[in-house]
Amino acid sequence: MGLQAMTYFVVGLTFAIYIGIAIWARAGSTSEFYAAGGSVHPVLNGMATGADWMSAASFISMAGLIANMGYGGCLFLMGWTGGYVLLAMLLAPYLRKFGKFTVPQFFSERYYSNGAATVGVICLLAASLTYIIGQMTGVGVAFSRFLGVSNTTGVIIGMAIVFMYAVFGGMKGITYTQVAQYCVLILAYTVPAIFISMQLTGNPLPQLGLGSEYLDTGHSLLNKVDQVVTELGFAKYTTMTRGSQLNVFVYTFSLMIGTAGLPHVIMRFFTVPKVRDARSSAGWALVFIAILYTTAPAVAAMARLNLHATVNKAVTQPRETADFFAPENSIKYDERPAWMQRWEVTGLLKFEDKNGDGRIQYYNDKNPPAGAVAAGWQGNELKVNNDIMVLANPEIALLPNWVIALVAAGGLAAALSTAAGLLLAISSAISHDLLKGMWMKDLSESGELMAGKIAMACSILVAGYLGLNPPDFAAGTVAIAFGLAASSIFPALMMGIFSKTMNKQGAIAGMLSGLGITMIYVFAHKGIFFIKGTEFLGVFGGKPSFFFGIEPNAFGAIGAVVNFAVAFAVKNMTPPVPEEIAAMVENVRTPRGAGAVTGGHH
Repeated sequence: MGLQAMTYFVVGLTFAIYIGIAIWARAGSTSEFYAAGGSVHPVLNGMATGADWMSAASFISMAGLIANMGYGGCLFLMGWTGGYVLLAMLLAPYLRKFGKFTVPQFFSERYYSNGAATVGVICLLAASLTYIIGQMTGVGVAFSRFLGVSNTTGVIIGMAIVFMYAVFGGMKGITYTQVAQYCVLILAYTVPAIFISMQLTGNPLPQLGLGSEYLDTGHSLLNKVDQVVTELGFAKYTTMTRGSQLNVFVYTFSLMIGTAGLPHVIMRFFTVPKVRDARSSAGWALVFIAILYTTAPAVAAMARLNLHATVNKAVTQPRETADFFAPENSIKYDERPAWMQRWEVTGLLKFEDKNGDGRIQYYNDKNPPAGAVAAGWQGNELKVNNDIMVLANPEIALLPNWVIALVAAGGLAAALSTAAGLLLAISSAISHDLLKGMWMKDLSESGELMAGKIAMACSILVAGYLGLNPPDFAAGTVAIAFGLAASSIFPALMMGIFSKTMNKQGAIAGMLSGLGITMIYVFAHKGIFFIKGTEFLGVFGGKPSFFFGIEPNAFGAIGAVVNFAVAFAVKNMTPPVPEEIAAMVENVRTPRGAGAVTGGHH
């Protein structure tokens, strides 16, 4: 079976399974639509949480970023997994005990006001919609390559498929679909990594392959990557960092608390029967997530090395005699491998012959090596989009067709599972919390389900439009979403659980100021609502200058500090919390049995 036919077969088969599961597990009631009837086994819920949370950013984009940023890319590993631990320890069990399955419901009850819930919905929509843009970007990358269509068509097909199973199944359908998606996604990530690790180091465990000897050269794989990238004028792979030490710290912290404030992940903890199950499913999820996250650095380094080896034959020659700038070592454009031709169709890989010699020269423009200039080099000729590294990896390594097809299915599973979870968070916030909770209290159950489905459809259209014009790479866009959650939702949740004295005025002021300052900073650099050409850096002195060197993608942590500071300042100037609310907070923190999940309002 040819590669294209094999890809259609594997992707088609996995989609048939997802849609089949969604129809089999159709939600009959609102409790099944939003919380899967509270009946999911912790191990299965751990798998579903893993799929929900490992998005296109983790699967498609993260290893590409690490391949590009080297050691500096580990802030994504540290931030995302660390935040998950925070969520499991500090928030999940208490929120499960509270028994409300959405963040705005928790706000409405804990901060005894519909105003707090409405602000919660605004924050949730801001973070979730930005996050879906990142997923849609990933869906576009995967579909455009594997269906051989343009990026735009890829995004539109993705929108249609997510709509189908998110709307039919609700949380119950999505949960079981996500278990299937996790299995596809993890196989698709680890199988090629094992193959490539065997090829390059003879070690079947990619995690160990990273430090093993490269092709009997007497040098470790990481050592080889360092040698190759520095020869070609790039920064040293094992020591390069992302900006200043402060930026790295703030970026990591922003991703951590952003993870703990993500509404679609918090909702997963209400699908299990008991508080104890919420803790154990968080533990299982961490195990399932760790499989991918410990493999990512190996995938990144091996992809980077394979890419350089493809375009420059000196990479595989003995270190002592290798000449990276000898003309015959640069690959001829006409002899480029088939995978490069396939990716060129998508526009995510571009070649421009600047010196007219018909060969591909790939060095660093910002720091051209002396040997390259002497050999008649006139600028870097190859542009490679970060987001293609993982998907192209098995093709670069010439793995069997079924492995390449599996990776295609895995990338799509990662993007679609997260998009579905986010849509559910958005639809429940609008239909359940705003309409049923505040504006139309006598809305029937079927009316509420209908409103939820309409909200999903509108969100898909908005996200699809913005996914065609994303503000950054998939992982960069997702980092902005985490920043928005970090600056608005996380502090309000923490104060709601751990501070008996925090009142509604403080919480509302804190959320608005945290979200506001983060959005202003991001929009100043990325354009208003990410629309190009509307940046307003002039307000901050004109040229792209970062506040203390902190990137917009990392600014959420600063927003969170502002949120806490404003909240406590306002709290001290306004009336104290009613006694029964303080007693309720005290009760939630005492670890005794939990009530059933309820959707109602007290």
